[in-house]
Amino acid sequence: MLALGAGVARAQVNPPVPPPPGPVNPPGAPTAAPVPTLSPTPSPPAGASPLPQSATPEPAQPIPTPTPVPLIVDPPSPGVEPGKTVQVRVSGVYGTIVATSANPAIADVVADQLQRTIFITGRGLGTTTITVKDDRGTVTRDVLVRVAYAAGSAADETSLRLTGNPATAAFVREAAADAAQRAAMIRPGASVRTYPDALTVSGNLNTDDRTTVDVPVQITGDGFLPFNGATRVNIENFALPKIQPYRLLVSDFPERLTANGVLFTADLGRREAQRFLYYHYNPATEPARRILLKVTNSAPEPATVQFISGSAGPGANEAEVGHLSTQRFLVNELLNEGTVVTIPPNSTVNLVDHPLPPGNVVSAILQLREVGGSPLHLALVAQDASAPLDQSVDTTQLLAGGVAHARGEYEVPEFFFDYTYDVESDNIEVPIGQLPLPNLRIGEALAGDYGVKQSVTVKIVNNGKGSAPVAIYANPRGGRATGTFIIDRTLVQTHSLPAFSKFKIWQGVIRPGTFQVVQVVTMPEGGSSYPLRLIFAPDDGSVPPGAPGSPTY
Repeated sequence: MLALGAGVARAQVNPPVPPPPGPVNPPGAPTAAPVPTLSPTPSPPAGASPLPQSATPEPAQPIPTPTPVPLIVDPPSPGVEPGKTVQVRVSGVYGTIVATSANPAIADVVADQLQRTIFITGRGLGTTTITVKDDRGTVTRDVLVRVAYAAGSAADETSLRLTGNPATAAFVREAAADAAQRAAMIRPGASVRTYPDALTVSGNLNTDDRTTVDVPVQITGDGFLPFNGATRVNIENFALPKIQPYRLLVSDFPERLTANGVLFTADLGRREAQRFLYYHYNPATEPARRILLKVTNSAPEPATVQFISGSAGPGANEAEVGHLSTQRFLVNELLNEGTVVTIPPNSTVNLVDHPLPPGNVVSAILQLREVGGSPLHLALVAQDASAPLDQSVDTTQLLAGGVAHARGEYEVPEFFFDYTYDVESDNIEVPIGQLPLPNLRIGEALAGDYGVKQSVTVKIVNNGKGSAPVAIYANPRGGRATGTFIIDRTLVQTHSLPAFSKFKIWQGVIRPGTFQVVQVVTMPEGGSSYPLRLIFAPDDGSVPPGAPGSPTY
């Protein structure tokens, strides 16, 4: 009973739902789409892995904030001189430029909205920061500004007169670079650089011709702003005949410098051209120096001087410096390539300014002649590299000390040798640098004939019936030696040759019944041990000059 009564009660709670009266869709009414029946998901077969459940959806990633366009200034770290203004371009600006100086006493700033630039004016020496903003406010750029004096400045234009038959393009480049360097204004302690090899010169310059060369000039120095500019050099090839020097002047004492002062003095007049050789070493324990050749004109009218130069160094390899100096002088002297300088009245001009750092050697061979004016006074001076170029010196007291070397005046600036060599006779040996020259002043004789030009002319004769191969050999007799030889106007050089070795510097074949004249011009080289012999002899079949294995080039 109780069970039955309970069942009746449940039936009353959930009575059956009767179907709706009449048809679901009356006639003429559209038929509703049937509701699809979802099939149950089949169970995986036995042994198979269950299907993965659907992954939980990942949360949405935040949208990255775009990087703001930066402010860019050019140049990024400008320098400016006191009282001058520089322009700095600003890009990436939105709206208005706002620029402020951290220290207006050093540099202040004004913005130009139209040109998108800022103008920075130097007020006092030092450094400060210019902060640049725009309308965004959060985007800034700090600009470090240095206010200092420039290391110097280049001349806009200068003139140069040179000589040469002709003046080669290489010489014109070097002379133009030197003229621009001389015309530059530099502050004490700064240095100026030009780059002759980078200059554009259109070929050789013949006598009486003119040309112009634009020379980039770079001036730098500690504590100064670097300067970069250019000088236009107007060049004229001035017609002057080639002449022989009357005397040889030598400054090789003291060879090792331990003090500053006057190294050599001489007078230069219109009647007598002079050849001047100097060779000096600055020990590693000494301060940086420079060698100056000062020319003083005490007359009330200007004077004109032509000088032919072969300078080398500074360098640590004394043989290389001596070789380059000799090679450059012999080439320039052959073509009469020189520079013509005007010495103003009652003034002193530095004809040579040769840097000499510690542990280095400098050498130069100069040929000087006065073209017009009253006699001039020459003084070769050693001074600190940082000293003013116009520093006064006492020319009455010469430096001394150390091992005695040549310093003085020598009567013979050139030796001439003339020989006839028969290929069927004995060899000919020509000594180079073997005859010491007496000093016309109080001092050492000139051993080794350094600075003395040696001109050797040999007529090679073949009276035989067959061709005769012949050669010229270099034979050092004092020690290792480099060499420069101009053989029939062709430059021939040798690397350092061991003492008593014999290497070929020229070879040729003389046909039967003929002769050939060969001319050799050379000079003993500083840093090498002379004497040296030139030997004219039959060709021994050794390696030809310039071939692999030959020290000749």
